[in-house]
Amino acid sequence: MVSEPMSASVQIDDAGLVLAKDPHADGSYYFPHRGQMADVECCSLSLAEALHARIRPVGTAETVLRNWATGGPVRAAALWDDPAAADPVRVRAGAVVIRDEQMLLIGFEEDGQPFYEIPGGGVETGETLHAAAVRELREESGLAGSVIKEVARVWKDNRREHYFLLKAEGEIGAREQLDNHGGTPAWVPVDRLPTTPVWPRRLAWRIAHWHTAGWPTPPAELADSILDLQADCTW
Repeated sequence: MVSEPMSASVQIDDAGLVLAKDPHADGSYYFPHRGQMADVECCSLSLAEALHARIRPVGTAETVLRNWATGGPVRAAALWDDPAAADPVRVRAGAVVIRDEQMLLIGFEEDGQPFYEIPGGGVETGETLHAAAVRELREESGLAGSVIKEVARVWKDNRREHYFLLKAEGEIGAREQLDNHGGTPAWVPVDRLPTTPVWPRRLAWRIAHWHTAGWPTPPAELADSILDLQADCTW
């Protein structure tokens, strides 16, 4: 007999999304399993609060927040989607560099449509996450960076990605000296990130918020299944 997929309890009351407090992680919340609500301590978060909270499992949180932000509150069970529970096929380290209210991105074009990526790449065997972020920044832009703090962990397409805020010195290197898969380094105003086709999409929207509201501690945790980078994302 095939067992039913595990589901999360999704409830929205007059105050907002009902979540359980994680007693083992400060400032974190989680969706109880369906039927578990009576056994855990719960609280309610408004949409504005939930969008910037650490909510687990991150895949379920992405689905619930997307539905809530784009179509209104949904009071129904959702599939239990926890990409953090499986070993990633690849680990990526990314570099968030901001100068003079502009963020460094690597620009590309596909089918006539421009898009951008946050500098970064795969972590090599024996390499630390910090070292990978610094190396990738140097290879893709020519800038010499030093890590300030980790700001986000993103699960996407069976990858786990770690993004670090870096202080960087120097100037963009000559294109023939860079190793960024044919991309072009570009400085994009931070306040334009929400409307710029940046991958990963959900992280770009949050970086614009964090730049003015303060960087998260501990790092934010997100799932990102967005394929259409041209579409608006406010969740």
